[in-house]
Amino acid sequence: MDIARRNNVTVTGNPLGPVVVLAHGFGCDQNMWRLTLPALVDDYRVVLFDYVGSGRSDLSAFSEDRYSSLHGYARDVVEVCEALDLRDAAFVGHSVSAMIGVLAADMAPERIGSLVMVAPSPRYIDEEGYRGGFSAEDIEELLESLEANYLGWSGAMAPVIMGNADRPELGEELRNSFCATDPDMARVFARTTFLSDARQDLKSVRVPTLVLECTQDAIAPREVGAFVHRAVPGSTLVTLDATGHCPHLSAPEATNAAIRAFLDGLR
Repeated sequence: MDIARRNNVTVTGNPLGPVVVLAHGFGCDQNMWRLTLPALVDDYRVVLFDYVGSGRSDLSAFSEDRYSSLHGYARDVVEVCEALDLRDAAFVGHSVSAMIGVLAADMAPERIGSLVMVAPSPRYIDEEGYRGGFSAEDIEELLESLEANYLGWSGAMAPVIMGNADRPELGEELRNSFCATDPDMARVFARTTFLSDARQDLKSVRVPTLVLECTQDAIAPREVGAFVHRAVPGSTLVTLDATGHCPHLSAPEATNAAIRAFLDGLR
């Protein structure tokens, strides 16, 4: 199988630099990293890709059985790394991709040497002693709404996820990204994302890790960032002066500065 075509892999930047893999979140694609690229391409070799079912990936490769688990998406990551023979790459994952990166690093430790988690959440549902931000009923209602009317759900939820009500163009961009995703494939990815529980997997992390949270995030509240930081041995937690769940779009300067400081410190 042509992995590069399957996952619409793009390689850019400095061919002699350390490798950085940028991984998008639910309902998005690699274009969401366009404001981060200028901060990396002079010094790093940057790999972007789309998960199967997202962006310009090969939709014929989609399998509901495979992608009903975060491990299926993690296999996408590992197979992209294998196809490019990447070693010791820095994996930058937004939202659910942060947990996908944790799984991929465990599957192929020789391929991934560090993690940057942008607005991560290992568990979206509240439980006793843990605040994920949503009740089980909230998540079920969210998923039922998505499955009943995906376009309507996208229009309603994108501004909430993005935040920054004073900059409606950001919410509109996210809505357009959601709407460009096949609804049936989005349904599978949504259930996988919002029903997953990767809290125990965090304990397996053995690589340098940066956790980036926002001051206000309707999807991943600050209690989640604190939980991830405590769970990952030796991790660094940075709170960005940013609102919403997509700081690489809403506050790219602060986000890029934090990512660069971390990556440069590894060199």
